[in-house]
Amino acid sequence: MNWTEAAGFALALAMVGCNIREIHWGWPLAIASSILYYFVFWDARLYGDAVLQIFFAVVALWGWFQWLRGRRGDGSALKPVRLAPRGVAFTVTACALLWPVTGWFLDTYTDTDVPWWDAFPTSTSLVGQFMLGRKFIENWLVWIVVNVVSVGLFVYKDLWLTALLYTIFIGLSVVGWRAWKARL
Repeated sequence: MNWTEAAGFALALAMVGCNIREIHWGWPLAIASSILYYFVFWDARLYGDAVLQIFFAVVALWGWFQWLRGRRGDGSALKPVRLAPRGVAFTVTACALLWPVTGWFLDTYTDTDVPWWDAFPTSTSLVGQFMLGRKFIENWLVWIVVNVVSVGLFVYKDLWLTALLYTIFIGLSVVGWRAWKARL
């Protein structure tokens, strides 16, 4: 553990707390945490997760805008909603397609020793981040899956504080799911 991982840890916890409460300040916290975790993951040769942090930082700008000014297709304010069955099918399909593509890329073009395990949370997080930005409550279920896999990956890489963070994220994702479900 180093100061970068510790600072990213603290900012990430604050971010998820804001997300659960639908406080838009979680998005700038996401940017700061993501930038710090880029360096943590790059040093651990988790290149998919490192690049994902840059994506998270950029998408956090979009998410912040969505939460401040976003609208549904019918013009109504953005609030937590459930995915339609078609959206669930799209989500599962997107995850199923992104994982092997990301895994192949990492296996072919990087020196990571865990290309497929790095690819799964990387690719699935892309889908989860979009869902969070648009306030689909199922985003919390996606994060539970991402976080469970990530805990094992980070333990393997001796990123113990980050493994603890993602263990906490599992519980916070359950809390987020319940809180958003209650708002429906």
